[in-house]
Parts: sequence; C-alpha cells; structure tokens
Amino acid sequence: MGGSAVDSAIGGEAMKIFLDTADVQQIARWLDTGLVDGVTTNPTILKKAAVGDVEEAATAIAKLIGERPLSVEVTSDDPDEMIQQAQQFASWARNIVVKIPVETSGGRPCFDVIHHLEDTANIRVNTTAILSVGQAILAAKAQASYISIFWGRIADEGHDPFTIVESVDRWLMRWESSSRIIVGSMRGAIDLQRAAEAGGHILTIPPELLEKWADHKYSRATVQQFVRDAQAVRSPAVMKG
Repeated sequence: MGGSAVDSAIGGEAMKIFLDTADVQQIARWLDTGLVDGVTTNPTILKKAAVGDVEEAATAIAKLIGERPLSVEVTSDDPDEMIQQAQQFASWARNIVVKIPVETSGGRPCFDVIHHLEDTANIRVNTTAILSVGQAILAAKAQASYISIFWGRIADEGHDPFTIVESVDRWLMRWESSSRIIVGSMRGAIDLQRAAEAGGHILTIPPELLEKWADHKYSRATVQQFVRDAQAVRSPAVMKG
C-alpha cells in the first residue's frame, strides 16, 4: 500500500499517543515521559503557537521527535495544489506525514489526492476531518496511512463517536487494512478514556488535556499524606554527589 505500509499489524499493537501541538517546549517535555509516539499539527495549532515560518517550525519539530511521525496539513482547498504542497512538505523531513482533508470546502472528495500521494508519490497521508464510518472506509480504500476521526465534532452533531470509532476499527481489522485510526477533537479526559475503549489506535491530545488525564486530586491527596507520614519515620539518608 505505498507509503501506508507503516505500522502494518493491528492485532497486538499498543495504542499510541500523538501530541497535538506545535509548542516545542511542550513536545520536549512530554517526550521525556516516554508517552509520546508522534506529533500532529494543523493551521489553527500553528497559529496558536505563533508560527511564522511553517517549514522552519516543521523541520525543527521533525528533528526533535526523531523517527516519530509529524503531521503537517496542506493549506490549499484545490486538489492539484494539495499535491504540490504535499510533495514540498514531505521533502522537509523523512518523518513528515501530510494531512489531506477528506473533502474540500465545496464538498469535492479528495480520495484521488490521497491515493496518488500514497500509491504513486510514496508520501504518507493523514486523512483529516472524518466524521462518518463511510468517509473512514473510503479513506482506507484510498490507502491513507492514517484516518483522523473528529470525536468532539461528531458528538456536537448528536451522534455517538464511540460507535463510529468502534465500527471503523472492526472494519479495518476484518479486511486487514494497514490504515490507522487517529482520534482527535477531544475536549475532556472522559473523551480520551472512551476513545481508547472504542479501539482508537492513536489518540492525538493537546498537552493541556494530557495533563488533566494524568492528574487526579485524590492521587495528589494520597501522596501528600504519604509525605506527611514519612516525616515521622526514619528514612535512609539521600547520598549527594
């Protein structure tokens, strides 16, 4: 499947976390935890990080994260320009994955763009803005390496994102597709938990939300108690070099 041969086996593969940010300080911090398997960006994230030069920012992040994938999104709404931008982005670093929307703002499907990049240009694609099972299946058929399902936006429309992610996961497994589900657009810790339970292969998480997922006030309270109680117990001296 062209560039989509990465991460080829679904069965037995551990769930991954991609950090959804362009903030290099946050990326470096979370890389040290061993939790981060990749990074995703989009034009809104780049704007939030006050990025002035996309190439400069992307190459810096790509170098920082090593072999882990970095998603960079095209900015054009024209399919031909998408291909040109994708080729330019992919030339910046080996680990860059190009984000292509599932359709244009006018409703034109972009599966031909996805297929061309994956099958002919050998450029990995992250198909983004997916909100239905049908869109996900078609993106996988077009050979997209990654399929980004927007959890929060599905819920905003009154539909159940859990069912959609679960259905897509079953379909990919049944037909042994190498496409990977990225679940994004999550707004709370419970969304992360539910997306993981639904079978999302990858959760893309903003740093501030990952911080909330890691925290629990009763964990803090328990540790505080241990620290207080430890003061009454003799502990081994800490050797200082």
